[in-house]
Amino acid sequence: MRVAITRAAPENARTAERVRARGGEAVLAPLLTIVPCGYDTNTAGAQAIIFTSSNGVRAFPDVRGARNRVVLAVGDVTAEAAREAGFTDVRAADGDVESLAALVHTSLDPAKEKLIHIAGDHVAGDLGGALRAAGFTVERRLAYASVAVSALPAAFNAPLDAVLFHSARAAETFLVLGAPGAVQLTAACFSQTIADAATAAPWKRLIVSPAPRDEALLDALFSG
Repeated sequence: MRVAITRAAPENARTAERVRARGGEAVLAPLLTIVPCGYDTNTAGAQAIIFTSSNGVRAFPDVRGARNRVVLAVGDVTAEAAREAGFTDVRAADGDVESLAALVHTSLDPAKEKLIHIAGDHVAGDLGGALRAAGFTVERRLAYASVAVSALPAAFNAPLDAVLFHSARAAETFLVLGAPGAVQLTAACFSQTIADAATAAPWKRLIVSPAPRDEALLDALFSG
């Protein structure tokens, strides 16, 4: 099975390894480029830092002054990136905004200091709104932008069996650029929100991962 991986580097390389481990042929076809932004990295006065992607961790330039700050990560991959960066108190949710909000509720006190959310320009769900409704003070800082390609990667010119979408923005970009060959492709989506963004194309098959993890996504794809 030839599988196009549309997520941005460097995460696409990890997904490619997992595809190859299952006997598939991984084709890197990123539809987004991650561009760091200049922003305020001072976390003084915050009770915790929230990361909703490993891109946010990589866009945090120096953890030395914040290494002991509580870090809440959206999932295991982001948590691993935070630990590798040098953060010492890292707690992981189950891979989506809802579980992350629940982790904040059980781990932190809304009566205490603010939360700093290191985020990109596109965030799935309304994490800030959910936390503010629960009484937390949340300060979102734009750490990176996800820039969509203006033309499809050359990988889409060759025959493919499936295409992986790890973000709604990638799925939307594919549709904007014409969704070539969709009728012959299986679209495997990381979540229902992403599948909703991809559903307008005439896919051969549309798969939704039962959990927001690569292993679950690939299980659904390769078992079908």
